Amino acid sequence: MQNGSVPRLELIGITKSFPGVLANDNVSFAVKPGEIHALLGENGAGKSTLVKMIYGIMPPEKGEMRWNGEPMDVPNPKAARKLGIGMVFQHFSLFDALTVLENIALGMDGNLSNRELEARVREVLKTYGLTLDPHRVVSTLSVGERQRIEIVRALLLNPKLLIMDEPTSVLTPQEVAQLFETLRQLASEGCSILYISHKLNEIKVLCDTATILRGGKVVATCDPKQETSRSMAELMIGGNLKDVSKDASRTFGPPHFVVDNLSVPGDGRFGTALKDVSLSVRKGEIFGIAGVAGNGQNELLSALSGEVPVDRDDAILIGGQAAGTKEANARRKLGLCAVPEERNGHAAVPDFTLTDNAVLTARDRRNLVTAWLINRGAATQYAEGVIDTFSVKATGSAATAGSLSGGNLQKYIMGREIMQTPDVLVVSQPTWGVDAGAAAAIHQALVDLATAGSAIVVISQDLDELLALCDTLAVINEGRLSDPMPVADADIEQIGLLMGGVHGESDTTHMPKPVVEPEAPHAV
Repeated sequence: MQNGSVPRLELIGITKSFPGVLANDNVSFAVKPGEIHALLGENGAGKSTLVKMIYGIMPPEKGEMRWNGEPMDVPNPKAARKLGIGMVFQHFSLFDALTVLENIALGMDGNLSNRELEARVREVLKTYGLTLDPHRVVSTLSVGERQRIEIVRALLLNPKLLIMDEPTSVLTPQEVAQLFETLRQLASEGCSILYISHKLNEIKVLCDTATILRGGKVVATCDPKQETSRSMAELMIGGNLKDVSKDASRTFGPPHFVVDNLSVPGDGRFGTALKDVSLSVRKGEIFGIAGVAGNGQNELLSALSGEVPVDRDDAILIGGQAAGTKEANARRKLGLCAVPEERNGHAAVPDFTLTDNAVLTARDRRNLVTAWLINRGAATQYAEGVIDTFSVKATGSAATAGSLSGGNLQKYIMGREIMQTPDVLVVSQPTWGVDAGAAAAIHQALVDLATAGSAIVVISQDLDELLALCDTLAVINEGRLSDPMPVADADIEQIGLLMGGVHGESDTTHMPKPVVEPEAPHAV
């Protein structure tokens, strides 16, 4: 970190409100040249609003922003980019019908030819050890691969300030360590980095300073290296962080969810085919599946949930009943619930109310529909129960799903499925984009569900989450599932090597060892 006397970015008394919500309340902090500065807070603490103002997406109501000591005017993102501000969004601004390269070109303000732009994109991909085909159509990509487009697009600008929002959720431990080396190199050359992540062990390892928001206000500034993950989480929530309680001596029942040599063609030209996937999950067991985005996770979730029926009825057994050729509704009646990776548009309809979104999946298990008529009272009561139980920040059950922050929508979707008390729950990325307190609450709800006898499959790119939560672990790569292993015997570096990179193309031979801090806030 360079010790420049003038901050690269300084915020003074920034205030921003929306109807009924004070998003930022007199926020002040500074980021020095060459500093890696963390911005922390719970879901709804005001982080996203703040960085959107820095990037010119919306103006502050009060306060001043300064750039290298001078008043900063950023009426739009183009003006921010001209100053040298790049941003990697958690929620992507991509066009599904265009290719990776075409989407990147839309975010560039210069006049490069396609050939020149592709050469620069490939250079950035090589530098960061990321794998992405510039000619793939975005609609064929997983959420993780779409995030990589945003990372590459920002780095192409050679930014003086790089804002990164949850950038490592799709990387193996080895790739995370390599990305951190690159960010440190950028910082040593004078680039300032404003880093948002709910992975507090990353903040400890990477960042020089952390500004912590709660309820739109700055409540603390600290040196992450002098803190623990728990202490930072408790500053974020303003209280004690509850540990996830899991009885290590509990026993499992018989296999209740069995997949036998499941093979499914890839989705479209660029999908990943599943090849002879087999797994067995016992009553009370949490079975984790690790892997880098794009290795068949979406296809696996679709096949297990019934969105894509398979050609053999005995390929999937739920409680001993063959279900491979059954569709999603029929599998739900057998006791299976599911949460897909993409929450907006797949797990929830953005323009529907939370009540209507509850009816979509809980109508049978919660008796919300009688004789094809929705019981509005029961549906509203159920939606409000999910909101209360999972501490969803929303104006009520009549709020639309699209009006919620990403983390709060994730809490609602997870709660909607968990509170149906399914016999089998299959979930992808259960805590993507949620804060430490909410992640712990979701983890505890999953543990409680398993303790009550449910068989649970968790597909996640967060290896810390899987190691903390699961009893058994397997790795998916290029559509194949590794042999399962007890989590107690798992070796994190070996798992990272099994994950292998997107489509198995990343070379991990020369990657640095992964960064691991055992004291993650959701550890059990």
